[in-house]
Amino acid sequence: MKIRVRHLGRTDYRQTWAAMVEFTAARTDETADELWCCEHSPVFTLGQAGKREHLLSDRGIPLVPSDRGGQITYHGPGQVVVYLLLDLARRRLAVRELVFSIEQAVIDLLAEHGTVARRQSGAPGVYVGSAKVAALGLRVRRGCCYHGVSLNVAMDLSPFAAINPCGYPGMPVTQTRDLGISLTPAAAEVALARCLERQLERWP
Repeated sequence: MKIRVRHLGRTDYRQTWAAMVEFTAARTDETADELWCCEHSPVFTLGQAGKREHLLSDRGIPLVPSDRGGQITYHGPGQVVVYLLLDLARRRLAVRELVFSIEQAVIDLLAEHGTVARRQSGAPGVYVGSAKVAALGLRVRRGCCYHGVSLNVAMDLSPFAAINPCGYPGMPVTQTRDLGISLTPAAAEVALARCLERQLERWP
C-alpha cells in the first residue's frame, strides 16, 4: 500500500500530537500509512520516561511532556520533523528494524551531499562526528506507530544549550547548514520523506 506524504507547514506541537493520536486510534486495516512533514514553533518535548532535570534553564520556551520514547529534545523553525504513522503489524516491521530504517534514511540523505554520518550505540539518532544532527522517538499502540524523526537543517541551535540533548549532558548538536549542505528546510523535508519512503518499501 502506497504511503501518503503530507506537508503540513509550521504546526503547533500539541495540536499535531493530538492529531496523530486521533489518526492512530481511528485507523483500520485499510488505512494507508502516512508521513507527516512539518516544522514546529519553539518547544521542548519530554519523552514518556524523560527526566525534567535535563531541562537546565528557562528560556521562555514551553516544555511539553509527550508519550513518545526518549528523553528531552528541542523543536523549532528550521528543523524538519517527519512523523511516521505506520501499521507495523501489517508491514511485519519490528520497532528495532524501524529505528534502523529511520536512521538509515537520514544517513543516506547526508551521504547524497557528501557528508558521512553514523549511528551511535545505545543512543538512537544520527551523528556527524560526535554531534547529533537527527533525533528520533516513537510510540507504538495496537501494532501501529506515530511520532518520528527530527533533522536539524537551518535553525537557531542555541536552545539546545538549555537542555541535556536526549538526556546526554554536554552532547553537541549540529545541523546540515553548518555541515556545508545547502538544502533549505523545504527541500530537506522533501528529500528526507523520499529517503524514508525508500527504506519503508522494503516492508510493503
